[in-house]
Amino acid sequence: MKAVEAVETELIKKNNTAFYLFEIGELKRRIGYLREHLPEGTAICYAVKANPFLIREISGAVDRLEICSPGEARICSTLGVPTRKMVISGVYKTPEVMEHMALDNSFHGVFTVESIRQYELLCGLAVKYGRRFSVLLRLTNQSQFGMDASEIESIIAARYDRPDLKIAGIQYFSGTQKKSLKKIKRELDELDQLLTHLKETYGYQAAELEYGPGFPVAYFEEDTFDESSFLSGFSSLLSTMQNKPKLILEIGRSIAASCGRYYTHIVDIKQNGGQNYLITDGGMHQIVYYGQHMAMKQPALSVVGKHTVNDEIPWNICGCLCTMNDIMAKRVFLPDVAVGDTLCFANTGAYCMTEGISLFLSRELPAIWLLQENGVPVRGRNAAPTELLNTPQYERTE
Repeated sequence: MKAVEAVETELIKKNNTAFYLFEIGELKRRIGYLREHLPEGTAICYAVKANPFLIREISGAVDRLEICSPGEARICSTLGVPTRKMVISGVYKTPEVMEHMALDNSFHGVFTVESIRQYELLCGLAVKYGRRFSVLLRLTNQSQFGMDASEIESIIAARYDRPDLKIAGIQYFSGTQKKSLKKIKRELDELDQLLTHLKETYGYQAAELEYGPGFPVAYFEEDTFDESSFLSGFSSLLSTMQNKPKLILEIGRSIAASCGRYYTHIVDIKQNGGQNYLITDGGMHQIVYYGQHMAMKQPALSVVGKHTVNDEIPWNICGCLCTMNDIMAKRVFLPDVAVGDTLCFANTGAYCMTEGISLFLSRELPAIWLLQENGVPVRGRNAAPTELLNTPQYERTE
């Protein structure tokens, strides 16, 4: 912890505005914890959308990476992720990008299939380029994602007519922050029934089941969650399944959240209508906690270098955006603070940096730092201006 505090001090001196710090040692410990508490042989697939800045460090520690856009695919390729570890997912797969992958004989990843149209696209590309692709058929959770069981059944029934596609198994994901084992049991029962039906009716034995369990993260002080008991219960549910293909858990938030910290500086202090306000150089465009709305819940936060809390002055912490929605915490008690102090928000390793309205008001994107396992901070991105993205170009068309 002292080593991290020393790095904090160093980075605060280097960054005169808000920034993120992702601790790779904590990231690796988190993956180890999950592996220790899950059944032996369970594979882990990292959802890249949770935090693309962790890709290089996490690639060797997980079995697969879930990629949901052409941009994510390009990032993974640039960072040297082996194609055999890539799962190309997403409700819309750009045909041009898919064709580019089909042309690349060195690509050996897995594609998900979310519609009959996607299935036909992959079949056509496989025939056109003499390829055989491995695919996972995504079962819908009664949303826009995936296919009905009847459509999956029709694909399985006619699978021998399309030998260019190897149907590796089934994929299913229904949401995040699922604390109810009863809900997870219903999902696993549904999947088990589908797999059993496909085996008994069509002689199809799925080799893989990629399941997004939506493991929860305790973001707020009011959250109480016995994770070890939860994971033990989840493991017990898996053991009751009749059909047991290789299980691959697609996880993002639960892997990445704990490794991240967001730092923002106090730039103004004021009192309006009897309420105490801290204004920061960050805000809701740079930090988003799942389940947070208008600071109705209090996230874990601290004042760097100060530890004795003054329990007489409640503070409302607001960002720099020109909207009354930009409230990060309400009525929290902190040490005695001053302009220039730095606030640290914990558990910001997943989604916080990407789900915010980062282009609003053309504020710059924060710098990103990765604290390596050897204690050395490495810059992942400089603070970046956004006004160029919001400036019209007025290019003439002939």
